[in-house]
Amino acid sequence: MRLFERPDIGERAILVHLELQQENDREDLAEFRDLARSAGAEVIGEITGSRRLPEPKYFIGSGKVDELAALVQAEKAELVLVNHPLSPAQERNLERRLQCRVLDRTGLILDIFAQRARSHEGKLQVELAQLRHLSTRLVRGWTHLERQKGGIGLRGPGETQLESDRRLIGDRIKHLNRRLEKVRRQREQGRRSRRRAELPTVALVGYTNAGKSTLFNRLSVDSVYAADQLFATLDPTLRRLELGQGKAVILADTVGFIRHLPHDVVAAFKSTLQETQEADLLLHVIDASDEERDAKVAQVEAVLTEIGAHERPQIAVYNKIDASEGLAPHLERDPQGKVSRVYLSALSGEGLDLLRAVLVEWASVHNRQYSLQLPPNAARLRARLYQMGVVVDEQIDEQGVSALHIDIEPHLLESLRKQGDFAELLPD
Repeated sequence: MRLFERPDIGERAILVHLELQQENDREDLAEFRDLARSAGAEVIGEITGSRRLPEPKYFIGSGKVDELAALVQAEKAELVLVNHPLSPAQERNLERRLQCRVLDRTGLILDIFAQRARSHEGKLQVELAQLRHLSTRLVRGWTHLERQKGGIGLRGPGETQLESDRRLIGDRIKHLNRRLEKVRRQREQGRRSRRRAELPTVALVGYTNAGKSTLFNRLSVDSVYAADQLFATLDPTLRRLELGQGKAVILADTVGFIRHLPHDVVAAFKSTLQETQEADLLLHVIDASDEERDAKVAQVEAVLTEIGAHERPQIAVYNKIDASEGLAPHLERDPQGKVSRVYLSALSGEGLDLLRAVLVEWASVHNRQYSLQLPPNAARLRARLYQMGVVVDEQIDEQGVSALHIDIEPHLLESLRKQGDFAELLPD
């Protein structure tokens, strides 16, 4: 039997959500609505229920399937979105019964990623994740060719077609992996250059839609795309951030995390997530106005653990205090005196001065102190050091020789050395 012809797009969607007893299997319905809207779907109905365990054939049980089929027919729905991971067989069985496309949570997230990818690397990573997901579901589109009974007319073609398609997908996956490996090597060269200059990297991480890109734009005066939707940012963006007082860092805006982030996504976005793994400091951006913030913080920590970044130094940045009653810009320190939390609003700009001061304080750890003697004719270098704000102390003797004590980042000192006139006056 030939399957129905699936349309290329499906915007009129019905959402399906189950409350499962196992805590690890539970999903958030409000978040799923946001995911559906972020993908461009028009939500025209919802089917909810509760079960102790998923039903093997349809996931939601035969009674709910009948209810769902009636709703699909009445509303002329083009797409059913299920807020849970489905097995290939469950997707196939639901599509047969409902006569419309069915997409699970993983497929929906991958679709959003495909829409958001802008860079060459991002598109490669999304395609790789989609192909890995598709490779387990390839059989569903060729059910009419499967060798079901082994009788006359049912041998060969389906099996051959499936093998051919699997081989083509396998070849494409290998090709994408080779291209992404080249991109990873290029990124690693960039990281080595930053390490040689001893320029520290600060990465913004957090749950999707916590306000990372808005904060990035505020700090770097850049124009990274930011919107009130899930996964507004997919491609990582790095900018040099001048902090003043002769200090600078590389600021990295990264993809947002979400509960049960698909493993295919984590694997495909290895090179992107490596910016998080190797950052010198993580700014964990948290939506202070979100009632579910504690659960989302735990989800971010789980993803950081999965990618091996959980041991990186971290400061919590509670954003959106303008939408939270009783919160004002302030910072909190741990028992050792280190800043552990900063409260601000990236949208209004309140508290940004506090975060900048915290970054200056943190970056000071990366500075080195030097002593140098400057003759009277080195006034231009002396003026430059004062302009950079790196002079800690100065003593001038009777001959006009300046004994300077400076506190400066190594990369800035190296930059000064490259200005030939200063090279012999500066320490190695």
